[in-house]
Amino acid sequence: MPYSIVFLSEIIKTFDLEVIFSPGNLDQIRISVADVTRPGLQLAGYYDHFGPDRIQVIGNMEHAFLEKLSAESRRKRVTALFEKKIPCLILTRNHEAHKEIIVAAKKAGVPLLRTSQATSEFMSSLVKHLNVELAPRVSMHGVLVEVNGEGILILGESGVGKSETALEIVKRGHRLIADDQVEIRRVSETTLLGRAPDIIRHLIEIRGIGILDVKELFGVSSVKPQENIDFVINLELWDEKKTYDRLGIVDETTEILGLQVPSITIPVGPGRNLAIIVEAAAINYRVKKMGYNAARDLVGRVFPGPV
Repeated sequence: MPYSIVFLSEIIKTFDLEVIFSPGNLDQIRISVADVTRPGLQLAGYYDHFGPDRIQVIGNMEHAFLEKLSAESRRKRVTALFEKKIPCLILTRNHEAHKEIIVAAKKAGVPLLRTSQATSEFMSSLVKHLNVELAPRVSMHGVLVEVNGEGILILGESGVGKSETALEIVKRGHRLIADDQVEIRRVSETTLLGRAPDIIRHLIEIRGIGILDVKELFGVSSVKPQENIDFVINLELWDEKKTYDRLGIVDETTEILGLQVPSITIPVGPGRNLAIIVEAAAINYRVKKMGYNAARDLVGRVFPGPV
């Protein structure tokens, strides 16, 4: 489960941060944790359990606290913070940087940045961004589509019909997220997020036709940059010797990055309309989440009592 690297220069570009001071190596400073700290206690002198590898953010309270200090006391407090070799310090709400902060930042070689955003709003957006960019990830051969609000990951061997199924799903009014390669990130203890690699975003390969740009063919409403993975459909060529589940009572799962994702296996054979089957499976999954299971209801009718 490799982890990505986020450089400070990327964060500056993403959030349009103003650079007050730069040591000249913004594209080399790595951010390795998604946590962000407001160093109120640290400015008061308490450094137990302090995480020096976290981005530090100064908002209204911290700025007001520094305002009340004498210049010498302020210099000592901010110098102690910068000496911890923090990755950067960001001032929110366009707060003016005290001279002592600028001097200490230059002395320690720590970038000093600023944003006009409110502190809580900025920190929430930054943490969310870092959680995605630093999440454990894996690349899987498959197709990711959104069907009626559900993120459906379609897996199967090459040539089984994944891309053709995705194309028909798009024509039926749903959306494509990724074809061929799906980058999957575990962004929380319960959530997997899938997206396409940048180089093949919005593209789909259909044997005999070639590469199609789904956004250009069907419009911007036919694609989506990323989507949670809610359900997995495994496509496999029909095996006459294999017994397939005909009722759907047994709950299957597929493990991805340590999470068990609800799944089903659909055999592929001549005459089967996979797009309609996938669409029905997505709707049925949503109904099950809402508490209704048609198969168990049927069994309950045949054999009254607990199932």
